Amino acid sequence: MYSSVQLAKKYIHYYINAHNSKGHGMHSPFVFDFILNVLNNQSNYIATKEVEALRKRLLQDKSIITVEDFGAGSRKEKANDRKVNAIAASALKPKKFGQLFYRLVKHYRPKTILELGTSLGITTSYMALANPDAQIITIEGSQSIAAIAGDNFQHLGVQNIQQLVGNFDDVLPDASKQLSPIDLAYVDGNHLYQPTINYFHQILQHTTNDSILIFDDIHWSEEMEKAWTEIKQHEKVRTTIDLFFIGIVLLRDEFKEKQHFTIRF
Repeated sequence: MYSSVQLAKKYIHYYINAHNSKGHGMHSPFVFDFILNVLNNQSNYIATKEVEALRKRLLQDKSIITVEDFGAGSRKEKANDRKVNAIAASALKPKKFGQLFYRLVKHYRPKTILELGTSLGITTSYMALANPDAQIITIEGSQSIAAIAGDNFQHLGVQNIQQLVGNFDDVLPDASKQLSPIDLAYVDGNHLYQPTINYFHQILQHTTNDSILIFDDIHWSEEMEKAWTEIKQHEKVRTTIDLFFIGIVLLRDEFKEKQHFTIRF
C-alpha cells in the first residue's frame, strides 16, 4: 500500500486535475445528472442522523475484539486484537461518502445490492435506509466484526440486510447467484490486484445494462491502481467516474464510446 505521504501527493494531483464538481461543461447527460442529483444534491436527499450517531458511539467504543483479516490488511492496525474505536477510525468511510451512497441508492433505486466488506455496517446501513425495499447481501470476512455490524443493524431497525460471513472467494459465488441480477455492487475489501479482478469478473456475470459497480480505495496501492486500470479497459465497461477514494463503473450500452471522468468530490 502507498504511504500516507504518497497518498496525499496523489490526492493533491487528483484535486488539481479533476473536473469541477458542479457539472459545468459536462457533455454526458448521465454523468451531469449524477453530479446534479447525486453528488451535490444534499438538500433533497437528507440522510438519517441515526447512522452518524451510531458512528460516534463506535468511535468511543474501546472494547477489544479479535479480527480475522483475509485481505490486504489495515494501513494503521496490524495486530489481530483491535479496539472497536480504532477499527471505526481507520476502516469506516467518512460521513460524506456514507451520505453519497445514501443519495445514490435513493436516486437510482437498485432492487438488489451486494456489498463485499461489511466492516461495522455504517455504509450498509446508509444504503439499506435509502431503499428499504432493496434486497441487500453484505459479506464480511471477520466473524467478530460481522457480529458488531449485526447489532448495529438491529439498533437502527433495518430489516432488508442479509449478512454472510467468510472468505469472499468462498461466499461470493452463491451470494451473486442469489441476488442475480445485481443492480448495485460495492467492493470494499481485500485490496489486492488479483482478488479485486476476480470479484469484478464474478459480479459481471450477474449484471444488467443498468448495473452500477463501485470499487473502494482505487488509489490505495499500486495493485489497486492496476486493478482499476484493467477494469476501465474491460470491453463491457462504458463509463467510469473516479472520485479518488472510490471508482464508479457503468455498463450502459447506450454509451457508444468509452468515457472516463475524474470528478472533484
